[in-house]
Amino acid sequence: MDALLLPMALLTAIVLRFGGWPHDLGKYWPLLPIAPLVAIPVFIKMGLYRAVVRYMDEKIMVTVFSGVSLSVLLLATVVTMGRFVNMPRSAIVIYWILAMAYIGATRYLARGLLRTLENQQLERTAVAIYGAGRAGSQLALALAADRHYEVVAFFDDDKGLHGRVIAGVHVYPPADAASLIQALQIRQVLLAVPSLPKSRRRDILNTFEPLHVQLKTVPDMKDLVEGSIELADVREVTIEELLGREVVEPIPALMQANITGKVVMVTGAGGSIGAELCRQIIRQQPKALVLFEVSEFALYQIERELRLQLPGGVGLVALLGSVVDQARLESVCRTHGVQTIYHAAAYKHVPIVEDNPLEGARNNILGTFHAAQAAIACGVETFVLISTDKAVRPPNVMGATKRMAELVLQSLATRHSQPVFSMVRFGNVLGSSGSVVPLFREQIRQGGPLTLTHRDITRYFMTIPEAAQLVIQAGAMAKGGEVFLLDMGEPVRIYDLAVKMIHLSGLEVRDERHPEGDIAIRLTGLRPGEKLYEELLVDDNAVQTSHPRVMMANEACWTEADLQAALTVLHESIASAQPTQLLALLSQHVAGFSRPGIPG
Repeated sequence: MDALLLPMALLTAIVLRFGGWPHDLGKYWPLLPIAPLVAIPVFIKMGLYRAVVRYMDEKIMVTVFSGVSLSVLLLATVVTMGRFVNMPRSAIVIYWILAMAYIGATRYLARGLLRTLENQQLERTAVAIYGAGRAGSQLALALAADRHYEVVAFFDDDKGLHGRVIAGVHVYPPADAASLIQALQIRQVLLAVPSLPKSRRRDILNTFEPLHVQLKTVPDMKDLVEGSIELADVREVTIEELLGREVVEPIPALMQANITGKVVMVTGAGGSIGAELCRQIIRQQPKALVLFEVSEFALYQIERELRLQLPGGVGLVALLGSVVDQARLESVCRTHGVQTIYHAAAYKHVPIVEDNPLEGARNNILGTFHAAQAAIACGVETFVLISTDKAVRPPNVMGATKRMAELVLQSLATRHSQPVFSMVRFGNVLGSSGSVVPLFREQIRQGGPLTLTHRDITRYFMTIPEAAQLVIQAGAMAKGGEVFLLDMGEPVRIYDLAVKMIHLSGLEVRDERHPEGDIAIRLTGLRPGEKLYEELLVDDNAVQTSHPRVMMANEACWTEADLQAALTVLHESIASAQPTQLLALLSQHVAGFSRPGIPG
């Protein structure tokens, strides 16, 4: 094509220079084959023919400009030195302009033709991009060269961009989303606003969620600016982003108080909360971190992960053991000189503990008591119990055992100034083992149905990293015996959560109004011991601490006599395998817990 167009460009330049066909045009004919003979070797040398036409971008114009300019300069030199003909200098300039236009335009035309033919053979998914800034434009350019996606619209809050065209795509206001998604058959909306605050991102997600379009988000701005974006970097929007709130930056002094330069132990280190506590702890440069876990596989996983990110000078010890083994706990604390304990070990799955009440009580109540006794015996400075909102007026055994664990620590705190005992109570964490979110996500992947116990059940939610940070900061504020409550935000109705997750996947809920929908939601009925809603306070009073997301409860606690009597009955019921005796004990001491036929 270049061999044909370059002589044409030169001939056109001569005709334009003379304002028509010159009477002596014949003397210029020898120059016509010289033009491609000079230019094409230059183009080859500059790599113009190595570019894959289908995937060319704007950078090709730099090569075209350089190649054409050099070839025109060489042609002018050949004409002048060879004295073929007296070529007007203005004709050379016109030839330079035309050659650049011809060489560049034909490549863009070829690229467009190839992509059009390819698009006719493939069914591309229509997508829209929210955010017409740098991240959005780079994403549009990346998708333009892809076989599977076609960007058909931009949405942006900036009114100054509405009606503009970016990367060949029109920019629309978000208010037009509903009509455009239907008119353009948009299947996905890609969020290219990585620096947007979480609250605004949540508002955007809530806007698009009812439109039954799949939402995905792009990586952060740094990756986009560096040009490292790939389609694999575009991920599905998580429910954490939909429910997320602005995280209060942790207070460094509180994060470091019980950790930096100290030997810290985490019981239940392989669990969801325990593992995140470990991740947060090593960032605060402890002297050493002791991982204490009953599950060998869970211990292996968290140790392997932490080894890869362990800062220099921080020791890491992985130990197997059960929190009900006080002798083992004392040995570990003495051997390693443990100064701070975060007690996250617990049986927490409501239905399982409901069916295994004695083991639940042994692990959750006696395990906490033995861990606390070991801490007292070994001179540990700080002991923080990870509790749960299910401990408040619990109808289930798991919650009742966690409340009893709180009462045990509160009683010990009245008689021992060291360690400083405290408890941190909070609700569900997103993505933890047994959490409803990963369960719903898996059920959606399998085509449903989503199983839900009750249409009106509500829960509080918090991300695991935020919960772990607040636990560490709350423990640092303790003076002895406090029950700290984490601000969980607004409660979420689980049915609404299920609907949002289905819609965010671009699917429709199948129900009476939409019998042709994709995913059904099946109500299975409340499980034994399950509450419709959770609370954070036993008594309706709490005081604000120095941290905006941490409160402190004022609740009645046991005397030493209460503790000893309860422990005696607890040991007897476990030793004699009498769950009825245990349930009677829980009914007696835990407000809100009762069982039919068992006196409270």
